[in-house]
Amino acid sequence: MEGVRDDSAMSLQVIVTGMHLSPEFGLTYREIEADGFKIDKKIEALTSSDTPVGIAKSIGLGIIGFADALSDLKPDLLVVLGDRFEILAAVSAALVACIPVAHLHGGETTEGAFDEAIRHSISKMSHLHFVAAEPYRQRVVQLGEHPDRVFLVGGLGVDAIQRMTLLTRESLEESLGYSLGSKNLLITFHPVTLELESPANQMEELLTVLAELEDTRLIFTLPNADTDGRALIRLVRDFVHQHPNACAHESLGQLRYLSCMKYVDGVVGNSSSGLIEAPSLRTATVNIGDRQRGRLQAESVISCNPNCKSIREAIRRLYSPEFKVRLNDLKNPYGDGGASERIIETLRTVALRSIVKKSFYDLPSFGDNALEMGKRRD
Repeated sequence: MEGVRDDSAMSLQVIVTGMHLSPEFGLTYREIEADGFKIDKKIEALTSSDTPVGIAKSIGLGIIGFADALSDLKPDLLVVLGDRFEILAAVSAALVACIPVAHLHGGETTEGAFDEAIRHSISKMSHLHFVAAEPYRQRVVQLGEHPDRVFLVGGLGVDAIQRMTLLTRESLEESLGYSLGSKNLLITFHPVTLELESPANQMEELLTVLAELEDTRLIFTLPNADTDGRALIRLVRDFVHQHPNACAHESLGQLRYLSCMKYVDGVVGNSSSGLIEAPSLRTATVNIGDRQRGRLQAESVISCNPNCKSIREAIRRLYSPEFKVRLNDLKNPYGDGGASERIIETLRTVALRSIVKKSFYDLPSFGDNALEMGKRRD
């Protein structure tokens, strides 16, 4: 966003929606404004329900809101990141308005969440693709997108760490109103939206293990607005009320979150940040369950099942001396920064008028097989 705003060849328009506008999730649109950005449109789409019906209705409200916003703003290009259901609404409105879309962080897999299908759907409705790693570039091409429109740039979260001056430990403690201890964990556990059982069962297993830890400070960031997210929020708040060594925040914001990640011993839960950003800070991760299954993982990541026994063993391993040695020479599979500059350079030079119409790009092996099948039929 800074790169677009500061480039003389481009102008920036910002649309904000979803949890950014919700008091329940911290009204984080204010952080966007505090960073000096003008918000051109606010789209209220998030309902007070996190049932499947409520989320489906939020998508519908989002499409209506984005249809009006795009009609008013008339952008030359819509730039979106990731796999949230709010972004599916934005891209759906852009598709029928013939507005080209640039998609960031496509090609990744998260087999435990409906974000998986949403992400690939967004890729098919997009025209430019900026991916974080080579396997993801190959997967977007496999989806039928032309290689000339798929750009390997690295992870934007890594880029943020490289560009940002993180808080000192003392400044972080003052900002949080909370003192770190000799042992500290940062916990974020979101709903696993493709599981048949309630995500509350998995959260209860995690909280049982955390309650056993001695001399450990626990910093929770609250779950998101996905299916049954509010049930998880209640569990976290009850836990914090009963355990004076724990605190919870609706949102830490980018600066405090990454600063916190720098000083804790590990990130625990199922957030993508434990796989993408944490390795760049040489911070260990306990990745629980299937929500992030399929993503590239650094050697700092310990994946485990969502039950007490497996989580307990993963946290024990996180603190073991032999595992800590791994963190010294860690390589992040999502790169070492520079993604923003690479994206801006492409956006500055690419021709937009001719990219809305696109052909399905068949892989060479697929084309050969189709030819052979045709010969057999003859």
